[in-house]
Amino acid sequence: MRVIYLTKYSINGASSRLRSYQYFPLLEKENINVTVSPFFNEKYLKNLYSGKKTSVVQLLNFYVVRFFTLFTLFKYDKVVIEKELFPYFFSWFEKILSVFNIKYIVDYDDAIFHNYDLNPNKLIAFFLKNKIYNVMKYSDCVIAGNDYLALKAKQSGARKVVLLPTAINLDKYRIKEDSKNKTVVIGWIGTPSTFKYIKKFETIFLKLKNIYDIELHIVGAKKDGQCCKEIKFFDWSEESEVDLISKFDIGVMPLENTPWELGKCSYKLIQYMGCGIPVIASSVGMNKIVVVNNVNGFLVNNDYDWIQKLSKLIIDKDLRANQGAIGRIMVAEKFCLHNNISTLLTLIKDEKEVVNKSYTTIKTPITIEELNILN
Repeated sequence: MRVIYLTKYSINGASSRLRSYQYFPLLEKENINVTVSPFFNEKYLKNLYSGKKTSVVQLLNFYVVRFFTLFTLFKYDKVVIEKELFPYFFSWFEKILSVFNIKYIVDYDDAIFHNYDLNPNKLIAFFLKNKIYNVMKYSDCVIAGNDYLALKAKQSGARKVVLLPTAINLDKYRIKEDSKNKTVVIGWIGTPSTFKYIKKFETIFLKLKNIYDIELHIVGAKKDGQCCKEIKFFDWSEESEVDLISKFDIGVMPLENTPWELGKCSYKLIQYMGCGIPVIASSVGMNKIVVVNNVNGFLVNNDYDWIQKLSKLIIDKDLRANQGAIGRIMVAEKFCLHNNISTLLTLIKDEKEVVNKSYTTIKTPITIEELNILN
């Protein structure tokens, strides 16, 4: 069987690596021949993360390469599209695939539709507000990373919607060893584009720093000139990320509360939990599913909550250990790569109806009416 993945990024793009690339070895073990064709290349990613601009000529080249790739799709048994074929362009080509009976699966781990319907540029908002909803509607199946994305897919008129959370390969995540270091490390991992969330956390950290022996480790974002000296920055690499996370004592995920954040799949929380680390997160979106309050961590709503819950974990080593152990179990049950692969194989092979993923052991924030829609 031959499958082509039309990803957005090359392997070092977080969303593409987690939603697509990490499954390829498992698919190939099932005699599925995988071809991958990213829209943006590795050079684009390096420019993006370093703040450099990509030339207009190079950007146009990405569109041209993707356009000609479409003429090869007839050779494949299944087509998987990450998010969309052409960023900031109409959904015409997805519709053409549908007309020519090229059944494609489309995958979402972000509320990318809000790039268009909530875009501050009025022309983009007017012409492309329904773009992603159309891409979903024309698809054979939508794979959604969380309930909010799944609900939007259902509302778009998609034929089939399958909930598949972003997952980790738990074999690569070792449980944090007991540290004799008295300094408690609060940690965050992310990309330069999400640095804005942890930057606002700096004020909370500095207040706690005056009381406790703590450090703040930031992985994957570059230090800017305004950050205090007490914050330590570390470069990200796929090879080093688990080692860096395992040095955390507490993992944090602050978020804003906007429609965009509702599409987040709480991946960094899952990474922390995979290492047996307790978590504290803004009570927003999927965070309210991944974090069971006072069980594997804490949900917080404001600065006062952050300070109170962080203080509780900083001073209580046993509580950190207990919550971390529970978090590890939850990852094994709900957010593990090897749990997801059976669902993905069923979709790709067009086997019998997929048993949809659900969060039956974890409280969900959406309403009963919305759950009925999803089912």
